[in-house]
Amino acid sequence: MLIAFNKPHGVLCQFSGEGLTLADYIDVPGVYPAGRLDKDSEGLLLLTDDGRLQARIASPKFKLPKTYQVLIEREPDEAALDQLRHGVELNDGRTRPADVRRIPEPEGLWPRDPPVRYRKNVVDVWLEIVLREGRNRQVRRMTAAVGHPTLRLIRWSIGEWSVGGLAPGEWQRVE
Repeated sequence: MLIAFNKPHGVLCQFSGEGLTLADYIDVPGVYPAGRLDKDSEGLLLLTDDGRLQARIASPKFKLPKTYQVLIEREPDEAALDQLRHGVELNDGRTRPADVRRIPEPEGLWPRDPPVRYRKNVVDVWLEIVLREGRNRQVRRMTAAVGHPTLRLIRWSIGEWSVGGLAPGEWQRVE
């Protein structure tokens, strides 16, 4: 069994703990997250009861592309975008190259609760970033390393699976 869940901001990617957890949304015994999203991130989380599938989705050795829609602070120049595209040096080593492009604000995007702080004099920009590895808080650390902190992070897809059509907190079984 495979479940696609649109994880809301503020939810922990575990079934127990302080605050909101997966147990507040998913009442299916025996499924576990295939990878994680930090508490401040939103979007697609896949859960499964199949250990091999869980490993294939979560393990960087399979290089399954993970697509993120990322709101960053300030307009990046081409040098910053090229750094992201070619790999960024982080404290745990250099990242693999990423596919990075500017995008308009995603259509049909749900409001975040709590909202991202709006600043009248600072332009915020949406990027689409595709990674083929999955380090802890990697996208946030990469954008910060090039001088553009992440304000909002939404994982839109993992491989062939997408969050499209699911409202925050909704889940469905997928093939």
